[in-house]
Amino acid sequence: MKLKTSACFFLALCMAWAEPPAMSADSDLVVGVTGGLVRGRRLPEARGAAFRGIPFAAPPVGDLRWREPMPVISWQGIREADQPGPPPAQPSFGWNEQMAADSREDCLYLDVWTPTGPSPARNPVMVWIHGGANTALAGGYEPIYDGRALIGHGVVLVVIDYRLGIFGFFAHPALTRESPHHAAGNYGLLDQIAALQWVRDNIAKFGGDPGNVTIFGQSAGSWDIMALMSSPLARGLFHRAIAESGVPPKNLSRPLREAEQAGVLVADKLHAPAQDPLAFLRSVPPAELLKAGPDINTFTIDDWVLSSSPNEVWLDKREAPVPLIIGSNAVEIPSSGSIEDIKASIRDTFGDLAPKALALYGLAGNGQPAVDPLYGDLQDQWGSDLYFRCPSIIHGEWHQAAGNRVWQYEFDRAIAPHPRVQHSSELPYVFGNFRSKGGMVTGEFTDADRKLSTIIQAYWTNFAKTGNPNGPGLPQWPDCDGQERKYLVFTTTADVLPGQNEHGAFCDLFRELMNRPAAAQ
Repeated sequence: MKLKTSACFFLALCMAWAEPPAMSADSDLVVGVTGGLVRGRRLPEARGAAFRGIPFAAPPVGDLRWREPMPVISWQGIREADQPGPPPAQPSFGWNEQMAADSREDCLYLDVWTPTGPSPARNPVMVWIHGGANTALAGGYEPIYDGRALIGHGVVLVVIDYRLGIFGFFAHPALTRESPHHAAGNYGLLDQIAALQWVRDNIAKFGGDPGNVTIFGQSAGSWDIMALMSSPLARGLFHRAIAESGVPPKNLSRPLREAEQAGVLVADKLHAPAQDPLAFLRSVPPAELLKAGPDINTFTIDDWVLSSSPNEVWLDKREAPVPLIIGSNAVEIPSSGSIEDIKASIRDTFGDLAPKALALYGLAGNGQPAVDPLYGDLQDQWGSDLYFRCPSIIHGEWHQAAGNRVWQYEFDRAIAPHPRVQHSSELPYVFGNFRSKGGMVTGEFTDADRKLSTIIQAYWTNFAKTGNPNGPGLPQWPDCDGQERKYLVFTTTADVLPGQNEHGAFCDLFRELMNRPAAAQ
């Protein structure tokens, strides 16, 4: 039976969204934060305030390139917090051309969206970590992360930026020798930890509760959430987590020695001298560094930020013991290559289980694999199963088996004119921002999309408030259970329905593989 949401529930949610706590008309929205005073801007119709482009660390430039984030440099007077910071330095991949053109190495800024403005209120806090493969895109600069719709549900939203690519994940033996922690790489993760420390120290002044912080992110932002849950440095800085469409692949983490050697190759490409290579590398213009290492994005197992790969930490049930929402879209990013390439990838992935996998994907004979009406063709299914759907499901089960509450979902709604859902399709619904152009995810939206967005925002913000997404008027979202394997589906028709054993036999086979001891995989 379909679970429908009543019109009364929608009306109640809309009225709650339209009537947040009022701010004083004569408030000048000046707040003292680490470093000095900032002045925000009221949002239209008294729906809160935004404080944008607040520095949470010193600019990581010059001698601070490839160092852990340093304390904010204090400023005099009042800093106008009315514009987001620039996108983090990144190469252009075509789809991010304008963002790359506007990007800067000086990028450690965050935005605070608050329903109350400066206030003694203690609203739950949600900290957003953007995606982009840890090599591209941005937080505050991207219009889809405008927070005014989400904060209408009674939360404070913080949108952060962090170092990407070669600036955020570069390692080199000289950096390890220089570090007091004998570590290198992971600067992007350290930036995220510094932002969470800023939230702990400052968010109460914006009406937020530093004792109730939810981290949430998508794609690489979800990778990073899984890594933060694996890092001892991040413990206690957040209390719940939402991971959308991303689990770190095993090859996204490598030992310090391997990361250092990869950095040596980049330094050699730039003709860095053997003596004092860091002085030279820190003098290289950002554009030249991006050209020399455009795809550096791996975590480093450095025994400081990470003592093991996130995958090993989760398999061993050593991750942060916090409630979790985790899920993916029916179709994410299709795999590349021919059918023969995919066969080879399946054999490499499954080893002795490859014959079963090839049969499941319709590759045991010489015929063409069938197209699934929801999950797409072979490329759609293999790319989504391998990197997104099945690992997300299984990590959720691991987390539940470790004694934590978990809720799983699948998002199926396509954004017209696209025939199927895609990677990032859920973002307009999470943030309540529907654009026909001028943003990362655009399309043709209807009232059904807006109703679905209201439901998803209610789930996400209920979770931030209580650690449970359920609430009055919402279709019941069952807990993850490793036996019954229940989850929630946001369907192609914008309904909300229960599901069980997502993608059945396909993820069952991944489960058999991933639940083997790490040495046997």
